[in-house]
Amino acid sequence: MLKFFTRKRKKVGLALGSGAAKGLAHIGVLKALAENRVPIDLIAGSSIGAVVGACYAKTGEIYYLEELIKEVDWRRLAKMLDPNIALFFKGVIYGKKVKEFLRTIIGDVDFKDLKIPLSVVTTDAETGEEVVIKEGSVLEAVRASISVPAVFTPVKHGNRFLMDGGIIDPVPVDIVRKMGADYIIACNVIQVPKKEKKHYHLKPHHCTHPSGECPEGSLLKAWSEKIDDLIYENKDKINRMRKFFRMVRKKYSGADDLDPAVPTMFEAIIRTIYIMEYEIVQSKIKTADMIIYPDTKGISQVEFNRGEEAIAIGYKKTMEVLSKNHTAFWR
Repeated sequence: MLKFFTRKRKKVGLALGSGAAKGLAHIGVLKALAENRVPIDLIAGSSIGAVVGACYAKTGEIYYLEELIKEVDWRRLAKMLDPNIALFFKGVIYGKKVKEFLRTIIGDVDFKDLKIPLSVVTTDAETGEEVVIKEGSVLEAVRASISVPAVFTPVKHGNRFLMDGGIIDPVPVDIVRKMGADYIIACNVIQVPKKEKKHYHLKPHHCTHPSGECPEGSLLKAWSEKIDDLIYENKDKINRMRKFFRMVRKKYSGADDLDPAVPTMFEAIIRTIYIMEYEIVQSKIKTADMIIYPDTKGISQVEFNRGEEAIAIGYKKTMEVLSKNHTAFWR
């Protein structure tokens, strides 16, 4: 008697890397993969990759995150950060307001409740060990993974203090393989470090909803209202921080002689980490089956206001890569 067996398809894993604002290209990557009906069974993310990965893993959809990135006024958003002079030497930004803001996007969801299994990569601030979180609060894990050293205070997790996952594993290919992936797609936005020009213009928004209409009274409105609330709640702290820096500026007479092009402290720190991550990622990413390199070299790590452009770059590059794979590679 003949027996027929149905071949089980490959599990497709997606590794989303760090890169701050450059990492918004991940949204475009996911959009292109979805349009081409590429199944994503497992996700691992570091830093900004953890943010985007968590949003997608929750619902299996990327449209709303794309709309939120395009709609937000990033200059207003910057005002909601919670600088704390008392914690200056532990991390300028405490992160409580940032976590509240992330909650409006990710929600209070547990890893076990996600639609797609997710692993979030972080780094032990004391030992430098890689710490992969895949249980408990997704929000807490993502908050830890985005904690850039000296910018955000580390996050306590059990008996550890965790920080930016990109420091130890910029594009977590090995992690998604350990999760059980048979075919791995890796998205890397960390390219050859070079001087980048800053752009401050904002492009007009165009709705990308499949219906052609942006739903009103939706998550977009809720997100905007949350920004307003956080700014209002934090205004006294922001004003105190501004007074502190004005006082420092007056005290040190040479401040006005600085070249305006000198990078800020935050830019210098992020840039240093980026250069380090570039060296690490070169060897780790080679084992992925498909590597997507969105050309984000013209966007700096702090230019979140260029999210729409980054998304378009990620989308275009992914469509190019997929066009070279004429068969369903996950079969």
